[in-house]
Amino acid sequence: MGKINKNGDSGLVAQPMTRLPLDGLRVLAIEQYGAGPFGTLHLSELGAEIIKIEDPRTGGDIGRYIPPFQSGEDSLFFETFNRGKRSLSLDLTNDSGRNVFHDLVRVSDVVYSNLRGDVPARLGLRYDELKHLNPAIVCCSLTGFGMTGPRFAEPGYDYILQGIAGWMATTGEPDGPPTKTGLSLVDLTGGIVAAMAVLAGVHAARRDGVGLDCDLSLFDVAMGMLNYPATWYLTENVSPERTACSSHPSMVPFQNFRTADGWIVVACPKEKFWQRLTEVIGRQELANDPRFVDFTARAQHRVELLAILEPVFASASSATWLSQLVTAGVPSGPVNSFAEAFAEPQVAARNIVVTTEHPVWGTVRHVASPVRVGKHSATPRRAPRRGEHCDDILKNLLGYTSEHRLDLEQKGAFSFEPVGESSATNQ
Repeated sequence: MGKINKNGDSGLVAQPMTRLPLDGLRVLAIEQYGAGPFGTLHLSELGAEIIKIEDPRTGGDIGRYIPPFQSGEDSLFFETFNRGKRSLSLDLTNDSGRNVFHDLVRVSDVVYSNLRGDVPARLGLRYDELKHLNPAIVCCSLTGFGMTGPRFAEPGYDYILQGIAGWMATTGEPDGPPTKTGLSLVDLTGGIVAAMAVLAGVHAARRDGVGLDCDLSLFDVAMGMLNYPATWYLTENVSPERTACSSHPSMVPFQNFRTADGWIVVACPKEKFWQRLTEVIGRQELANDPRFVDFTARAQHRVELLAILEPVFASASSATWLSQLVTAGVPSGPVNSFAEAFAEPQVAARNIVVTTEHPVWGTVRHVASPVRVGKHSATPRRAPRRGEHCDDILKNLLGYTSEHRLDLEQKGAFSFEPVGESSATNQ
């Protein structure tokens, strides 16, 4: 570690970091589907050891059986969320399985789960039920609605929560139906929030020597993401409305514009950008027009301004406009397809695509974690087969003998029988 001078100067002795930032952190993950696994994915790529505990009664994580790219217990959905992790097939409802889990708690830093709000208590995954095993254990539960409140025992899924939290009322065209976001942003953001809570909890536990609970919910995340429109509503009782062409609720222009051959996004979140835009389109007089002179005026005269801008942008191609806008320093960009997005030179420059090798899928190409800390990054590894690391975990981490392992297996702690495609699909 760096040293601080006695006189209080911040003169640090620089030493290169050769280990990944979370090397040495062990997380027991009772997780499934997308939200929970997305959080531990980032922790794994930062160097944490993620031991994924999968229920043998249901064939493990339901994500293994998500179509369309699914075969037996392998799917590209599962690969996406679980690369770099280890898998232990363990029945937590079985007394012998519980004993194994308790032994793992003794040598781990975090118990992490994403289940219904009533399940952590039933399975004994909270701090009060585990602190006698490890006083510094951090118990992070990401549930649908949290472990309190009238909905605590309800399952929570991204699509449902986008409806409950008001997201769909603000998404889509004004005359269209309620619309969800194109990506599962409640789930994905929930995973990131859970990962952040884990890091905060571990820091506190190592500082104080005492662990704690992290009670997180996708409902809380969805409501929290309402952000400044929520402040407007709660303070001034103004509800956000859907806007045409995905336009910003208060800044104009800040939206999609149709061009002669596609769509582009043009944004003027500062007055200087609006002035530059008027020069690009050859209408400098608009900059001093009283109707458009500042943010407030342009918002009040949105209809008149868009009636001017829309035919202008429709008169030339996207490439023509973007060339001029970028040169002039006006924030703008294309509305890309997936193919166009991954063809962006920035993707290669930032090493955004990584690959793993899989016995079923061959070379699998993934999007790398955007969390970058230091110069070193984890070597991408495929997601585990169910129970793949059982022998290593039991023998080398817990010190179990072969006889002990066999006894536990006979008592129903583990199961390694593959689940047929028909039964797995019906979980």
